[in-house]
Amino acid sequence: MSHHNIDAEREMNRLLASGGTPPVDEDPFTFGDVRLSAERIVGLLRPHMTERRLKRIRKVVAGRTRSVVPVVEGLVNTGNVSAVMRSAEALGHQDVHVVKGEHDRYKHSQRTAQGAQHWLDVWHWDTPDDCAAHLKEAGYRLVAMHLHADTVPIREIDFTEPTALIFGNEEAGVTDEMLAETDAACEVPLPGFTESFNVSVAAAVALYHAQQDRLDRQGTHADLADDEQARLVARFCLRSVNNADQIIRRKLGER
Repeated sequence: MSHHNIDAEREMNRLLASGGTPPVDEDPFTFGDVRLSAERIVGLLRPHMTERRLKRIRKVVAGRTRSVVPVVEGLVNTGNVSAVMRSAEALGHQDVHVVKGEHDRYKHSQRTAQGAQHWLDVWHWDTPDDCAAHLKEAGYRLVAMHLHADTVPIREIDFTEPTALIFGNEEAGVTDEMLAETDAACEVPLPGFTESFNVSVAAAVALYHAQQDRLDRQGTHADLADDEQARLVARFCLRSVNNADQIIRRKLGER
């Protein structure tokens, strides 16, 4: 394997390192044999953050949703995966699902996620069937960004319904296996000579449209319950403070 391919594989693994199936395998609020509430964790870490930082975390969490989730299937370019993650995080989408493709080599790109993956829950799936089954059981409608006879303009999709928006491989698009599980397909109509967007651009446009559609229809994009927001604030505080685990364990030992 060339040095270039090694770099690409390392970068892809780094992007996906924050996730799993489920993305949080261990309880982040358990320290030894002590389980703390989300509010207690924030209280213990508060002296180690600026007030501005904590306010920023609360504001970001207040803008989050899990009702619209992007799914990327079989992408090989690390830059495209980075771009989708960056768009998802910036627009308030908390979950990203990644389905492994049939390829065994990745293409390296200088574009980065700029740390967006650290603030997302990244789910990994080996097959389209596994991913689709999980999303359907969780109550999501599966909508592919894909052109075929039944494709509709994206404006016809009601994103106030729980929706998984699926983006396929850079060249082949969404696989037949995933298409067999989808409930609908949509496109972003293009009035120019250009017939299609790069997958990273398509994801950015589609996720922005989903955000705006939710705002237009119901007045809000975010919809996490209070307890879910509290847990996410605590998780973000844990990620924001250096050596947070050691700090908390030390403070617990001082009681």
